[in-house]
Order: sequence, then structure tokens, then C-alpha cells
Amino acid sequence: MIQVRSAREISLIRKSCEIVSGALAVARDLIKPGITTKKIDQEIEKFILSKGAQPAFKGYNGFPASSCISIDEEVVHGIPGERVLLPGQIVGVDIGVVMEGFYGDSAMTFAVGDVDGEKQRLMDVTQESLYAGLGKAEAGGRLSNISNAIQRKVEDARFSVVRALVGHGIGENLHEDPQIPNYGPANSGPRLKSGMVLAIEPMVNMGDFDIVTKEDEWTVVTCDGLPSAHFEHTVVVTDDGPEILTTHG
Repeated sequence: MIQVRSAREISLIRKSCEIVSGALAVARDLIKPGITTKKIDQEIEKFILSKGAQPAFKGYNGFPASSCISIDEEVVHGIPGERVLLPGQIVGVDIGVVMEGFYGDSAMTFAVGDVDGEKQRLMDVTQESLYAGLGKAEAGGRLSNISNAIQRKVEDARFSVVRALVGHGIGENLHEDPQIPNYGPANSGPRLKSGMVLAIEPMVNMGDFDIVTKEDEWTVVTCDGLPSAHFEHTVVVTDDGPEILTTHG
């Protein structure tokens, strides 16, 4: 069942989302050639704790870090470690926060120094597809309109949408109903209602959409080894249109 949140609950989710947004800004300022993904994760955790919140990912089903940091062909769920960032890479950073019992979740993909034109286009299209989907998070609209808008934006650009991973509802749990695929026909699925809170997150591959999980049982990579990008916002459906609770400022 898709939860319809009260004004109080949305206010609490908003607080967590504000901390997520601040943590992503910390990551953005740190990402440069020569830094390790472990150092980025440590600073993200330090920021979250300084705000009186907890990193939602650390310990979640055994995940060992406070953020997921995924490089180039890594789609999502990369484990921070001693790997050093290199010029020309793209890096997806996914962060979740829980505070006062409510969650926020957001992700961005960043360039490490200058990247080639096709990687930049991949990031641009993925972010554009997120906003295309967000625009369909309308009270009275069908859930699949979000999915369809994302897919059309991505495939018009000749990239592919990851099919095995989806967005989700969010609130008192990190992952709640509904699942939100990033592809599919329009005008199907449940109708959206004011007060529903969704984490919409296109994952877009430069090549084929097929993915596989590495031996660490977390890191998801493209099967063809080509790069992938990931952007995510937490959004609440309102009678006046979608309100984005996370920011990518």
C-alpha cells in the first residue's frame, strides 16, 4: 500500500532530505583527482552525524559504508574504499539519511575534472530524465507516467534505462511501496495522491541495459563495461504539483 503522509510526516522527511542535500554538497566539493572514495565517505558520515542524524545506508542489509560511491561502469551500490579517483571518471554518489524516524534519499553523478563529451552527455541526459519523471509526479496522474517520461527521454538520446533496479516510496522506511521502474507504458498503475512521497532515480547506461553484481555482493556494474550515471530526488506529490524535497544545488 502506498502511504499518504501527513503534513507533520512530510515536515520530518523534509528535514532528512535537507541533510542529504548538504551531504551531497560535501561530496561535490571533495570530488577531484587523487582523493579516495573512503575519504569522501568519511566526510559524508561526519556531516550527517554533525546534524544529529544517522546515515541510512550504513548497516542496511550489511552495507559497510555511509554512502554508495560508484565509478564509471559501476551503476550503483559501490563500496567506498582505497580506490583513488582519476581525471576523466564519472562518480555516482548515493546518500540516505534517517532522522526522527523518517528517511531522505538522493543521488548525483559528478565529473572528476574534465570528462569526454559522451560521458558529459550521459550525465546531462540522466539528470534531464529525472526531471522529466518528476514532472509527472502529479496528483491524479498514473504512476507509470513517471516511468514512461524517463524512458522516452533516455532512449531518445540513444542511451538505455536499467531495468533491474527501480525507484521507490520512502518515509518511515528507506524503501516502501510503490516500486517505480524507469521504463514502461504510460497511463497504468495506481493513481498518485497528494501526500505520497517518492524517491525517483533513473539509472542510465551508455551502452546496453544489462547489469551484473560483482563478487562483493553489492557493486552493480554494466555487463558491457560502458559507463553509467545515476540521479535521484525525493519528491512529495501535492495538489499544486510535485515538490522536490532534496536539492542538487
